[in-house]
Amino acid sequence: MKRKTQIFSIPTNSLLKEKLLQWSSGFEEVIWLDSNEYFDQYSEFDAVLAVDALTVLKKKDTNDGFEALKEYQKTTNDYIFGYLSYDLKNETEALISNNIDALAFDLLYFFQPKKIIYLKGNELIFSYLGMVDEEIESDLQEIQDTMIFEEHMNDVLQVCDRISRPDYLKKVETMQEYMHRGDIYEANLCMEFYAENATINPLSIYKKLNAISTPPFATFLKLEGNYLLSASPERYIKRKETEVISQPIKGTAKRSTDEGEDKALIHTLKNDTKERAENIMIVDLVRNDLSHFATKGSVKVAELCEVYTFEQVHQLISTVVAEVPMDVNSVDLIKSTFPMGSMTGAPKISAMNIIEELEETKRGLYSGSVGYFEPNGDFDFNVVIRSILYNSTKQYASFSVGSAITSLSDPEKEYEECLLKANAMKRVLCEKVN
Repeated sequence: MKRKTQIFSIPTNSLLKEKLLQWSSGFEEVIWLDSNEYFDQYSEFDAVLAVDALTVLKKKDTNDGFEALKEYQKTTNDYIFGYLSYDLKNETEALISNNIDALAFDLLYFFQPKKIIYLKGNELIFSYLGMVDEEIESDLQEIQDTMIFEEHMNDVLQVCDRISRPDYLKKVETMQEYMHRGDIYEANLCMEFYAENATINPLSIYKKLNAISTPPFATFLKLEGNYLLSASPERYIKRKETEVISQPIKGTAKRSTDEGEDKALIHTLKNDTKERAENIMIVDLVRNDLSHFATKGSVKVAELCEVYTFEQVHQLISTVVAEVPMDVNSVDLIKSTFPMGSMTGAPKISAMNIIEELEETKRGLYSGSVGYFEPNGDFDFNVVIRSILYNSTKQYASFSVGSAITSLSDPEKEYEECLLKANAMKRVLCEKVN
């Protein structure tokens, strides 16, 4: 579908992103993706805002989500933005999900935005469908004139854990029993924290969470009263013509305010046998997933167990690349790798079955992915972690955290890692507002 593109040179303005987000609050469908000035060889833009759906694909409970997405992507022949929930795993394998789902998000949701705005350096790029392209200059003026204001929640939320510390420790031990039997080598065990009767201002919460972490795959998503406020540091999978990139994260260490101690923590993480083993097992899984469609011999590990430093934590990240023929369908490619290895385990199917048995809630959009398709089939999707999910109708707020369990795991240390990851989300939901 034809779009009109206009490019405007803009002065450097730290408030521009806030103005774009504030302006977007008038729309029912909003997806904002922000790199937080993190640039690498795979970066496409500083940030992108997609709003105002012309068409929508959503599935509540389905056995044909990927096929429906494949058809939607083909028929729109346009940019589409949206998400894939973790429980679409039941379409990729013979699996089920019977755990609690208090959030009740759609299983899959994509929309074709009438308006897309990219921020690239000192350029603001408007890409509007023909029916609204006369609004480009007036929208630019509105954005520039937008006033920034804060709306805080009325009360500090009471956040509860779905799994207690003793129960979590027992679950780790049970998972390790499966490992000793040879059923799995590694699995990601997650737990939910939640608040009921929660009245929050999602945009305000997102901005606080993003300011704490400044991650490269931050997301603000608003779809029909459901919100994702994400400070994700992880790319799931990206396609650029015939090149495919996946960047799994496995291995976490805390930060220190002392420079010498912080460097020592990096060194320890880089050389930690257990953390490296976790990462390498997932790299092998990702290599296997990509090999389903990759040109023979093209799957390569471009980067293995490199330490990346973020505001809250250090992470071990690997980069796996592959070449795929141009005629490989992009939705089929995603389906063959979904859910991402970093949030499941190895072997993948056994890990997902055991995860389902031991966890108390459906993961839903947590452990899923948000991103976009371009008209030619290129795409980029993140991993939904370090995120708050909010159903404004049900007034239910939730965030989940997890860690990779191996036979070498110390249950107490794994629990502490979960609390470390939970810190930023709990902080923005529970802090006292004056």
